[in-house]
This record gives sequence, structure tokens and C-alpha cells, in this order.
Amino acid sequence: MKNIAILGSTGSIGTQTLQVIEANPERFRVEVLTANNQVELLARQAKQFKPNMVVIGNEEKLGELRDLLRDEDIKVYGGSDAIAQVVRTSTIDVVVTAMVGYSGLLPTINAIKAGKTIALANKETLVVAGDLINRLVEEYKVAILPVDSEHSAIFQCLVGEHNNPIEKILLTASGGPFRGKDHEYLRTVTAAQALKHPNWHMGAKVTIDSASMMNKGFEAIEAKWLFGVEPSRIEVLVHPQSVVHSMVQFQDGNVKAQLGVPDMRLPIQYALTYPERVHSDIPRLDFSVCSNLTFEKPDIKTFRNLGLAYEAMNRGGNAPCVLNAANEVMVAAFLRGEISFTAMSDVIEKTLDKVSFIGQPTLEDYIATDREGRRIAEQLKIENAKLKMK
Repeated sequence: MKNIAILGSTGSIGTQTLQVIEANPERFRVEVLTANNQVELLARQAKQFKPNMVVIGNEEKLGELRDLLRDEDIKVYGGSDAIAQVVRTSTIDVVVTAMVGYSGLLPTINAIKAGKTIALANKETLVVAGDLINRLVEEYKVAILPVDSEHSAIFQCLVGEHNNPIEKILLTASGGPFRGKDHEYLRTVTAAQALKHPNWHMGAKVTIDSASMMNKGFEAIEAKWLFGVEPSRIEVLVHPQSVVHSMVQFQDGNVKAQLGVPDMRLPIQYALTYPERVHSDIPRLDFSVCSNLTFEKPDIKTFRNLGLAYEAMNRGGNAPCVLNAANEVMVAAFLRGEISFTAMSDVIEKTLDKVSFIGQPTLEDYIATDREGRRIAEQLKIENAKLKMK
């Protein structure tokens, strides 16, 4: 029986993780649940799964959560510091990091230092501070098991390969809702349009990242740190059917691919049960209806965020941290209707050039970089709005 902590239990990955746990009650027990704002859903989850502790990130909602759980024997806490500290609880075996964005960094670091196995769904942790995370993983001898479907696919392709060198990682992308569109079309798209992903059901932030292809850029950076591969050996391929989740090419020319239906419960369950494969009732892939599998190169000129991610990855140091900070600010602004879809890339590029570069950042440097990146991105967003008004 594994005791599971889910950071971000009310989001898309968090709720699907709970579905996996519910389907395997003999294998898993929920020890900790955390959320940022969705207090009512968090309370319902707590009543169903009876964790030892729950944490609401927004302290203003702590009183409401306590009222909702007043008849339950559950410890209730509030605030981001509580989320960062609760992962140290001795009874936790696996921490599922399903929080969105930079907020997942410090809890993940604390969980590693506490010796917990990490089921990593928060790609921004490695985007922001991959070098630091890898050093901590080595120091504290913990395992990071990828939950993203693409990185789970690569991980599964590498099982049994031991020290066989990777020649290339082929990272597949659906292309999102705007595949094949040009820059002129993208200038006027709305958040509602961008949130209509053709294959996957995800949270708003990740869905916008997918539409802009920043998500794939983040995944390339994540792959670099997870699998020790240089950027030049990570290739993105647009695969609209989302059946091949990623591939690995080896030095002898052979290529391994992992295929499955586009259902995040599959990589979640694999991360939680590894190295076992246990039965699930998730639908099976029907090859008779997926005979048309296509692959194409991404349009980096139109979807500039993918190119910017590679640029940040090649720069190294704190550049990917800047990239993430600016992107988080821009996605939030786009969802509020404050900036256009294409202007997001303009601001991110300028922010990368304006924030001070640090070649070998410490944790304190990453924290300062994130703060500076957000400040500059906000300023550039305001300047962008003023230019539009002229």
C-alpha cells in the first residue's frame, strides 16, 4: 500500500490521479490533498478519500474549508508555505506534483529533500531549475517518475535499455487547435478558441500553452533534464492523432515508440505502479480505426514560442526560468483578454533579452529571476497595450 500526496488535487491531473487511486484501493491510500482555490471540490475529495491532511493555498478560504470539513477527522491547513512543508510528512511515499506553473518548485524541492518518490506532472519545476533538481535528486537518491504522457512514453521506451545511448528523442505534439493556421489568423484568435483542444482535456493554462506550442517547448527542456539529452538531439514532430506519445531513436538506427489512447490516466497509473503494470479499465487502442498516423515538422515561424523555448534551453542558466515567468504572466493576461495571442511571443522574447543572465544560478537566483521576469513581462505587457491604443 502506497500513501500518496497529491499537490493540485482539484486540477485535471489531480482529479484523474484520484480516479486511478479509486480504481486501485488495495494499492493506494490518499494521505495529503492540496489545492489553491477550489475549496468546495477539495472538501468533496477529502470527504470521499479521507486523507490525513488537506491544504488550501489561498489562506482566505481556510475558514471555509474548515467549516466544510468540521465533521471530518482531517487536519486542515492554509497557505503556500503549508503546501511546501506538508510534503515532508513521514507517512507519504509518493508525491504527485500536479500543481500548475512555478508554484510547484519549492514543494518539489522539499519532497526530494524528504526522500519522497516524485510523480512529476509539474513540468515547470524542471523548466525553471532542472540543473538544481537533478543535483538534489542525485544527492538525496530519490526517483522522479514522469507523468506527462510524452515523458512517460520516453521513459517506457528506455526501460530495459540500460546504458544504450540515445541518438535522438522524438517528442510528439498534437499541434493544438491552431495547427496549420498562419500568423495573420492567430493575431485575432480568442481565449475561447484557444481552449478548444482537439484531443486532450487539460486545465486552462496548459491548454493555452499547447495552443501556442510553448507546452512542447517546456517538454523539450524537461526531456533534456530527465533523460540527459542535449537540445540538438530532441526533435519535435507534430502528430495530430495523439496516438504515438513519443519515440526514442538509438544509435543502431532502431526506433521505439509508445502508443496508447490519449488518456492521462495511463501515464499516471504507470508512474504510481512502476515497475509493475497493473490492470485498468481504460479503453484500449483500436488499430483498425487509427490506420492514418501522420507526422510533420512544426511551424516555428508561426508558433514562435517553440523556438523561444529552444533558444532559452541553449542559453542555459536562468534563461528557461525567465521564459517560464514571462509565459505565466502572458497566458494569464491572454485569458483575461489583455493581450493578443501573437503578442504573447513578442513579450516573452523581449523579457528573455532584458532579464539579467546568470550562468550557474542558485535557488535564491531562481527565485529572484522569477520575480524579475514577471515584473518585466508585466511592464512590457502594459507598453504593448499602450502601443495598440495609439
